[in-house]
Amino acid sequence: MEIIQLDLKFNYNDMEMVIHPSVIKDEKEIILVDCGYPNMLPILEKELENKGVSPESVTKVLITHHDDDHMGALYEFKKKYPGIKVLASDIEKDYISGKKKSLRLIQAEEMLNHLPEEERNFGLAFIENLKKIKHVPVDIAVKDGDHFEWAGGCKILSTPGHTPGHISIYNEKLDTVITGDAAVVENEKLSVANPQFALNLTDATKSLEKLVNLNARNYFCYHGGTYINEKQKE
Repeated sequence: MEIIQLDLKFNYNDMEMVIHPSVIKDEKEIILVDCGYPNMLPILEKELENKGVSPESVTKVLITHHDDDHMGALYEFKKKYPGIKVLASDIEKDYISGKKKSLRLIQAEEMLNHLPEEERNFGLAFIENLKKIKHVPVDIAVKDGDHFEWAGGCKILSTPGHTPGHISIYNEKLDTVITGDAAVVENEKLSVANPQFALNLTDATKSLEKLVNLNARNYFCYHGGTYINEKQKE
């Protein structure tokens, strides 16, 4: 049993970027946590194979929240591998399924009115990309405290702030947290991810504190990669 961090590399405005979905793997289940932007399926499949995971073997995809860089490729993945089950929090599921309008889209539309003229085209393009996201029904809704036997035991943690229903995952046996966007590695420490885009910065700060207080050995962050806790208690 293990938790594997993926490295999805792509170019954006002539810059190489990387995001980090994770895979929880044991003898019975292979759970992909988040899956990248739309049209990333080939990159995702190749990286899974590079890390020794057959895409066909994935049993579940867990989405930490409904931002496009986390759920954008879900439609493509589910279409190609229809047997997978989709998991998300009971709060986020209606945004992922399209029953409710994306909160990120609402935020982007509101911010557009305040953007400087030189940033307006970027804002418009961002809005159009969000509108193009293809939605997928959620098969299993989860909530804070739910426990699954994946890789020796995983606990669902409610970590709101970035979005209201954001969740993270803690595996006590492997002493590893999959943070989603509840934390990011910056300057060799854990910080609030993109605080300027947090829908509730107060909650985001509390969620970061919640994860830090776990004092886990490893934090797998979607942005920034792995944080290894050198100050962990003996």
